[in-house]
Amino acid sequence: MPTIVLIIGGVVVLLLLGAGLFITLTQERSLVEERLDKYLEEQPLEFGSSEDEGGKEEGSFLTNMLNRRLEGTSFADRVKESLARADIKMKPGEYFAAMLLASIGTGIVGFFFGGGFSAGLTAQVFMLFGLIGGLFIPNIYVKRQQGLRLKRFGDQLPDMLNLMVNGLRAGFSTMQAIEAVSKEMPEPINIEFRRVYQEMQLGIPMEVSLDNLLRRIPSEDLDLVVTAINVQREVGGNLSEILETITHTIRERIRIKGEIKTLTAQVVYSGRFLSLLPLIISGILWVLNRNYMMQFFLEPKACGISILACGAIMIMIGYFVMQKIADIEV
Repeated sequence: MPTIVLIIGGVVVLLLLGAGLFITLTQERSLVEERLDKYLEEQPLEFGSSEDEGGKEEGSFLTNMLNRRLEGTSFADRVKESLARADIKMKPGEYFAAMLLASIGTGIVGFFFGGGFSAGLTAQVFMLFGLIGGLFIPNIYVKRQQGLRLKRFGDQLPDMLNLMVNGLRAGFSTMQAIEAVSKEMPEPINIEFRRVYQEMQLGIPMEVSLDNLLRRIPSEDLDLVVTAINVQREVGGNLSEILETITHTIRERIRIKGEIKTLTAQVVYSGRFLSLLPLIISGILWVLNRNYMMQFFLEPKACGISILACGAIMIMIGYFVMQKIADIEV
């Protein structure tokens, strides 16, 4: 029991030391940036803000302290950008606290799954894997939300371009067409273009605002649209015709991607199922016949652990190879 307490305490200390390294790299944000962020936010809770209308911070003492200490660091900037892309209303301190909680939770689950206090080294190994794996759970969720939001944005992009083309032909300026998109289109595309419109109202050049949009939404189709708008502003031309041509290209690309996704669905899901099958069977055997699975951890333990490690590496290689086969660029 004392050994377990010491191990858990050591892991927590290492996590806190890692947090301290980020905290020591703090950089003071300018007052101008802080004030601009308040105006650029769509609403009080937009893009990670947790302040109410009165300016008082909500949340626990721990998350508020982490927010203050992480503010201005490179880690906080990356987390803010990642959360903004996923449209998750959290601050870097709250995200970091979620990482710690997920790590501790999966570590405890792994400890008891490995046999608890009576299992000795086996339980400690499972707990260590749980602590490490739990740190990646919030990031996996954020990446998934980013992918879903990016897909919704891409599906709405042709309709948005049609709206802009119609507005330009009706006599709207580019800024007025962007304002129409921010009012008429559904989420998430209206939120992003409303932010672009608000930035331009604050005096930020259109090129910079569109570059900020492209940084939040890393889409190849959007990059094509932004490039066309920037080039038209520099050299002139009929923007409505350019956007109409781009709309047709994007619709054809979406159609081809849908056909490719249908044709490669069997390979994708086969790769996922075959990769999960050994884990499912191992979990079932661990529950039904633990003594049989414990043969991997008998002396010499290095032999059984090496076999498990090689199996895991081969499963990951097979999964990535099958996913690469199904990943066809259009």
